[in-house]
Amino acid sequence: MSKTDWGVLFVTLLVIVVYGIYKSRGIRNIDGYLLGNKSLPWYHVALSVMATQASAITFLSAPGLAYSSGMSFVQFYFGLPLAMIVLSISFVPIFHRLRVFTAYEFLEKRFDVHTRAFTAFLFLLQRGLSTGITIYAPAIILSSILQINVVYTTLFIGALVVLYTVYGGTKAVSYTQLLQMSIIFGGLLAAGILVVYMLPEDIGLAKALHIAGKSGKANAIDLSFDWNNQYTLWSGLIGGFFLQLSYFGTDQSQVGRYLTGSSIRDSRIGLLMNGLLKVPMQFAILLIGILVFAFYQYNSPPIFFNKYELNKIENSEYAPEVDALKAQHEAIFRQKQEQIHRLTDALDSDDEAMIADVREQLRHADAQAKEVRQDLIALMQENDSLADTNDNNYIFLSFVTENFPKGLVGLLVAIVFMASMGATASAINSLASTSVIDIYKRFVSKAASERGYLSASRAFTLAWGIFCVIIALYASKLGNLLEAVNILGSLFYGTILGIFVVAFYVKRAGGRAVLWAAIVTEAIIIGLWWSDAMAFLWLNLVGCAGVVLFALLFQSFLPNLYNTRRP
Repeated sequence: MSKTDWGVLFVTLLVIVVYGIYKSRGIRNIDGYLLGNKSLPWYHVALSVMATQASAITFLSAPGLAYSSGMSFVQFYFGLPLAMIVLSISFVPIFHRLRVFTAYEFLEKRFDVHTRAFTAFLFLLQRGLSTGITIYAPAIILSSILQINVVYTTLFIGALVVLYTVYGGTKAVSYTQLLQMSIIFGGLLAAGILVVYMLPEDIGLAKALHIAGKSGKANAIDLSFDWNNQYTLWSGLIGGFFLQLSYFGTDQSQVGRYLTGSSIRDSRIGLLMNGLLKVPMQFAILLIGILVFAFYQYNSPPIFFNKYELNKIENSEYAPEVDALKAQHEAIFRQKQEQIHRLTDALDSDDEAMIADVREQLRHADAQAKEVRQDLIALMQENDSLADTNDNNYIFLSFVTENFPKGLVGLLVAIVFMASMGATASAINSLASTSVIDIYKRFVSKAASERGYLSASRAFTLAWGIFCVIIALYASKLGNLLEAVNILGSLFYGTILGIFVVAFYVKRAGGRAVLWAAIVTEAIIIGLWWSDAMAFLWLNLVGCAGVVLFALLFQSFLPNLYNTRRP
């Protein structure tokens, strides 16, 4: 990056951190530290909820996912608006009325302390691991730009986020997220316009999308019903609905965001606005990935998008073999470029026979290009067995840093940093609040002073920050980060949601029945995932339904498990 880009990046990050610390000054108790004194308006709630979900993974991995496999991932979010409606009707008023700090406090009032502790444990395990992945995403950026090991950049990013989260708590998180999302929306709009501008003069937006479609990338809707297909209309509407319902309704990183609303009305409007804006925003981010794909049909893409790993192999004893593979890669691209020009002419003349022939030629060229990449990856692994050989997360980053003008590169890199900071800070804050309220205050120190609980909250924030950084150091082996974090969530969210569904709607089921139902269901979910029996989104439906059914069965056939409490 240029000096201008570094200046834009540094000033933007400095403003965000200083602003968050300034707006959170004067915190005296855990109500202010964990819930911001429940004083934030609906637009704060909406942007904070959106920023918590839209981490750096979204802005790094989603364009790369679209570049590699098309638009189908947008179906993942189709159940989100429905989930927001259900949450606004049922979950929000109950949480506000009970004046809880965490969602899991409600479970002790409804069931017992064991169910509360088990559910909190599932959340802490899932969210702690996921947050580590979230920290790793922006560390990739610094690693690629500075050409240094990602370990050092991971430690730097983790320390930066933990700094203002430990000091300011949820208020610092919410205020910084408000500013972050405002900059993010502007930056993404500029990026989309610039990608279209950089296409050849005779290739506009419509033709670029047409070319991507003929290359199999514009597959936004899949009406088939296949348990093993990750992204279809039905997996998004049904499996995605249960995943989003659990994430926004039972994950403290999100519950903590809308509990900061000054009223039930503000929390509801914030959630509904998130439901309206999230799908178009995700569609736009994926669309940018499609446009990047179109750009690289006319401009030679790198043989490998992770510059750090590519530089390592280029400067090793395998340099001659790498040069030969790069020459093959360039030759294949020139063949593809000829076919792309033929495709453009065929689209102009509406020549279906030529279009079909070109598509076949492009498939053949893509297969050759994949073989060359696999040969390069094999060399990388021979040179370094720990090499990061999945460059999917580097595609958009590589495109931006190589092609965008000075200043805008720094702004877009800052956007990815800010997205990571917002999501990571929310997650660490939620981990700390759950640890303090559901574990420390309930089992360790039941009668400490407000200042004592505030100190404990900051200590847990620091401890979870360190834990998440450690997890981030091992995140490079997980492939596409966006899919990895959602797969991880699907292993736990269905079970957690099932516990809350029983709590809200199945009044005859008791604490012990639902606890054992959750344990059995979670074991089944792990088994289904391990055996690759179905696409991961369906695990959310199976988990929720499993807890409800097993709870009813255990309650009916083992009456001594009856121990129902009512809120």
